[in-house]
Amino acid sequence: MKASILINGVEFEANLQEPLDISIELSSEKNPQAWYVDLPKITPVMTEHFTGSVALGGAVNFRNIFFNPHGHGTHTECVGHISEEVHSVNDSLKTFFSDASLITVNPETLKENDRWMEKGDLVITKDQLESQWDGNSESLIIRTTPNTIEKKSKNYSDTNPPYIHPDAMEYIASTRIKHLLLDLPSVDRESDEGKLIAHRIFWNYPSSINLERTITEMIFVNDKMIDGLYLLELQVAPFKNDASPSRPVLYKLSLKR
Repeated sequence: MKASILINGVEFEANLQEPLDISIELSSEKNPQAWYVDLPKITPVMTEHFTGSVALGGAVNFRNIFFNPHGHGTHTECVGHISEEVHSVNDSLKTFFSDASLITVNPETLKENDRWMEKGDLVITKDQLESQWDGNSESLIIRTTPNTIEKKSKNYSDTNPPYIHPDAMEYIASTRIKHLLLDLPSVDRESDEGKLIAHRIFWNYPSSINLERTITEMIFVNDKMIDGLYLLELQVAPFKNDASPSRPVLYKLSLKR
């Protein structure tokens, strides 16, 4: 099944039978963790009259799942993550396909303290983004290096992972972007005194909030996928919450002949 897509006046073709899934599966065993949460729990419902496990003698598998969308793998969030007002990502994400630019960035080491940021922090800089992305796509996907398989099971808590420098986020927010995706647990520093500056810049919060923009964190883009333009399909589980587990899927684009 092939689809024709018109992007900025140029016609492309995508094979919808060749999806490239960049989400991380949620499980109770090997799973990424962040923000000091324990592993997800997936357990059968057990009562005096019911056994929710076929292996334990039940008729069906019937399991409870306990997890935190922000701390347990690939998730998409809206401005409700930082606002007093209740905003649901299920309401913010109104369309599911967009043109997406994939870039690869090696975060740079800060050479000196800068406000709440500290010397030695690894940051994604404005120069790095400007050199690879012209801002002319609705979605930006950032793959960081080193890009190891450990990202699928890493515990990020208390590790001060790389993050997006505020100047870089100012550049992102100045473009036509709707969806930002990256393979890190947050766009902000792990410990930033609760400032969440990059989040605030991206959503222009609180002055003139952009309700349609989303951030997707903890994706995994394998090295077989080359940088460039893709078709992105972004779907979330329909929870009424600021964030939800999500499944971003990419499709290769080729010029239509």
